[in-house]
Amino acid sequence: MSVTIYHNPECGTSRNTLAMIRQSGVEPEIIAYLTAPPTRAVVEKMIADAGLSVREVLRQKDTPYDQLGLADAARTDAELLDAIGQHPILLNRPFVVTPLGTRLCRPSEVVLDILENPDIGPFTKEDGEVVIDAEGRRIR
Repeated sequence: MSVTIYHNPECGTSRNTLAMIRQSGVEPEIIAYLTAPPTRAVVEKMIADAGLSVREVLRQKDTPYDQLGLADAARTDAELLDAIGQHPILLNRPFVVTPLGTRLCRPSEVVLDILENPDIGPFTKEDGEVVIDAEGRRIR
């Protein structure tokens, strides 16, 4: 199965998502989107395929969101996409693309919905939160 993750190694959610993908038996294509940002067309496709709006994928924390005035409801999708293009940190992460779908994996366990093998066995996030228990039951 072909899996691509738009990854930020500094982000715990992104690291947890990557670990679940690997635990499913897949080594994904890892795109460090902060240093190798996707094109506008790729961003637009991921957003559409995930069934989200441009505004829904904007990251506010630790970004120039406030300084750029992106909370202003009058900002168009084109303006928001321009801002993402100029400041890739504004694109929330991680996005994962598989043949079964595209998701913004927040929380990280959303990735299980688009993996060919979601039965990855027990999994605990870095912060100690159990996602899948010892009996293979998904928690939450």
